[in-house]
Amino acid sequence: MQNRLVVLLMLVSGSALAARPAKPPPAPVVAPEPPPPPPPTPESIAAFADVYKVLHSPRCLNCHPVGDAPLQRDASTPHQMGITRFSGSVGLACNTCHRPTGIDAPHLPPANPEWRMPPANQAFEGRSPAQLCAQLKDVATTGGRDLPTLLHHVSEDPLVLWGWSPGAGRTTPPLSHDAFVAAFSTWVSGGAGCPSE
Repeated sequence: MQNRLVVLLMLVSGSALAARPAKPPPAPVVAPEPPPPPPPTPESIAAFADVYKVLHSPRCLNCHPVGDAPLQRDASTPHQMGITRFSGSVGLACNTCHRPTGIDAPHLPPANPEWRMPPANQAFEGRSPAQLCAQLKDVATTGGRDLPTLLHHVSEDPLVLWGWSPGAGRTTPPLSHDAFVAAFSTWVSGGAGCPSE
């Protein structure tokens, strides 16, 4: 009899527990939305004007043209010998002429074993300041480079540095390299503000 009572109590307890609604799962923890970034500073927008002047100088523009043919010389004329972005695929890689070291004489190929054209979507030619600013901020058109990485690129990449030591017969960009890097840094740190059209 005592066993039946224990079994009966167990059944009643079990059914009472089963009749209780299940405890709801805890609500998911949702991180708060980060605050929007502060608006770009006026100094940032002003600094981009200097950045743009450099990027539209022949030392930058010649390798960042619209189309598939690089430009050359201060007049930004089409590259001699019919060179295009695709010349390397037919046996004429850029470093065929652009050797590791060169002779400092007018109109000879700039020396750099990594000489190459950037992808077509990285053209600077024909871009307004607002368009080029937006392009530089878009990692889809910078080869995955974010703004700090672009700052490093313009500060230290030998291909970029060549523009300030281009050899005889070539002009340098309108700002010193230090002034250009300072302007680029001000533009980035101030929120990468873009000028209006």
